[in-house]
Amino acid sequence: MKLSDYDALLVLSFGGPEGKDEVIPFLENVTRGRGIPKERLATVGEHYFHFGGVSPINQQNRTLIANIRAELERRGIELPVYFGNRNWHPFAEDTAKQLAADGARRVLVFATSAWGGYSACRQYDEDIQRMREVAPEVEFTKLWQFYGNEAFINQVAAGLKEALAQAQGKDYRVLFTAHSVPTAADVASGGPDNANLYSRQIAEAARLVAERAGAPDYEVVWQSRSGNPATPWLEPDVVDRAEALADANVQHLICVPIGFITDHMEVVWDLDTELQHACDNRGVTMDRVATVGLTQEFASMVVDIAEAVARGEQPASLSTLTVQGCTRNGAPCCEGCCEPQKRPARALNG
Repeated sequence: MKLSDYDALLVLSFGGPEGKDEVIPFLENVTRGRGIPKERLATVGEHYFHFGGVSPINQQNRTLIANIRAELERRGIELPVYFGNRNWHPFAEDTAKQLAADGARRVLVFATSAWGGYSACRQYDEDIQRMREVAPEVEFTKLWQFYGNEAFINQVAAGLKEALAQAQGKDYRVLFTAHSVPTAADVASGGPDNANLYSRQIAEAARLVAERAGAPDYEVVWQSRSGNPATPWLEPDVVDRAEALADANVQHLICVPIGFITDHMEVVWDLDTELQHACDNRGVTMDRVATVGLTQEFASMVVDIAEAVARGEQPASLSTLTVQGCTRNGAPCCEGCCEPQKRPARALNG
């Protein structure tokens, strides 16, 4: 098959509020089934209220979609691009119904996450299963993960190179950061034969970027943990590590948010606000490398992956680790892969 044999491409994401009155309903969707009272949600929602109740994620996904459409047009491929979310409008199930009404029967799905694990991969499979339930006539095929894709690695490395050039003469440290998860969830992230896949993919991508950028001295840190403080999560936390480095007289930090493709809430609050505040308080300067998801090069990578899947190929990867994620109609890509915990922590990454 070729890409034009498919009827549509769906960009599937997390979703986020776009006004103050949407914050609590959005958070209720994110935390559904956990019985969290509205008073607690209002406290969590302060991050969103700080920005007028607007998460950047929906608008940034619209920009990504526009870039993908432009790339398809440049290649002479007629393929409609749709948008659906797990937790806010446009909901994935509504988009699935629209696809069916529009006559689509074979649809490729690009999930806006590069990684394995329950929240980063398996939940998107579950989203697709719900879409299938409301539109059983449509076959949904999720694209491969792209954490080791050369185009992704090169784009992140280009941003890091610029930051390294600006840091010459300073005592600096490079911190690659990604969303933390409970350690038990990380153990289960690759199935029984591929434990800790999520954290190993993050470490592998950081290694590849550091090598291409010429940054031999770097660390992988974590951010945005939530839930029960007694539950072990991946560490060290980016703010804690930044403060420790400041105490060790490091003058400058280069923060690379490799775990995120766009500047949504975990970036603009946890890094651009909280981490920046911590650095300012310690007299440390910081350069936060740009995310890469809104570049035309990123859109080109998405279309390249879609074309490879249409041809029945696994896209090339610079990584030696498993590249997973290509599934039809929400079936897991491997037995036991990314199994949820009894009460999976939900990342508030809208």
